[in-house]
Amino acid sequence: MADLISLNDYKELEGVTNTQHDARTELVIDSVSQLVKTYCGNSIIDFYSSNKVEPVTVKYSTDFIQLTESPVNTIVSVKERDDVSSAYTTLTTAEFELEKDTDTLYRISSASTKHWPQGINAVEVTYTAGYTTTPADLKLAVADLVTHYLKGEHKERRTISGATIQNQKSDIAFPDHIKRVLDLYKTY
Repeated sequence: MADLISLNDYKELEGVTNTQHDARTELVIDSVSQLVKTYCGNSIIDFYSSNKVEPVTVKYSTDFIQLTESPVNTIVSVKERDDVSSAYTTLTTAEFELEKDTDTLYRISSASTKHWPQGINAVEVTYTAGYTTTPADLKLAVADLVTHYLKGEHKERRTISGATIQNQKSDIAFPDHIKRVLDLYKTY
């Protein structure tokens, strides 16, 4: 999967000009990109131009399902089946509706809603979602998080020039200014 920022993006944002630590920085960028995607529950840029095939298990009677990637750009196909031994039936665009504000897919029939079939992988949605490139605010947060890990600021206790620094947080979470931006892209 694609990194959220490139080495050049990072160096430009952080004002780094030397190439001495490029290999280590690349490794941290790879790791931080995956960490951010996992935390957000969203790939952000990976499915902008390639299809995401998402099987959906429906556990209770409902007329809507929440897609995991965001923002949804296009719905390629929606299929449903009544049980795991049945073949999928492809729905027409008149049988579902996407609410773009929440990336929620509604099952409809004529003028009203209809329930999705219940079961394991009862619905399969193929769609594209995300951004062409990482949004600027997220790029900055990712760059700050890369620096955070490169400098070892994530460690509970560290020693610099003989002085010991103890982090005040016992849970060692993301720095607040980074978490605020990541939460904007988080799928709940």
